[in-house]
Amino acid sequence: MSKTKTLVLNDRQIRQKITRMAYEIYERNLHEETLVFAGITGMGHLLALSLSSTLESISPIKTEVIEIILDKSNVEKSEIRLSKSPSAESHCLIIVDDVLNTGKTLVYALQPFLNSAVRKIEVAVLVNRSHKLFPVTPDYTGLELATTLSEHITVDLQSENHTVHLH
Repeated sequence: MSKTKTLVLNDRQIRQKITRMAYEIYERNLHEETLVFAGITGMGHLLALSLSSTLESISPIKTEVIEIILDKSNVEKSEIRLSKSPSAESHCLIIVDDVLNTGKTLVYALQPFLNSAVRKIEVAVLVNRSHKLFPVTPDYTGLELATTLSEHITVDLQSENHTVHLH
């Protein structure tokens, strides 16, 4: 595997993508009072927090953010749980992750919601690699990126300057 990292998105571009995605979420959910963002552990949860705060700054929609806790490296055997239950009885849910690769993690992330009163489920990802092996298609995408299976995408939303790298 190559050690070369290529910058795909810089901080300004990531913030623009998040803002655009928040506007798209607002347009599709105009009549909702509350949306629940469920971010997958790690960068997905941080992206959910960013989308939530951006949406609240541009719309009257209230948001709630919960974390879907799972082990991405071994999702089949991972215990999948939520940081807390959504407070809304019947709610619209947006599952958020940083990168959509095959769709496997997102399919497993749905598990805690299968027996709850969810009216609608949507998916938001910052980068869609389109190596679809599971029936998951994002409703909101920051960037579509054609990559080979051997290439990796690294998203950093923790440091002051957010980045997306291909390596």
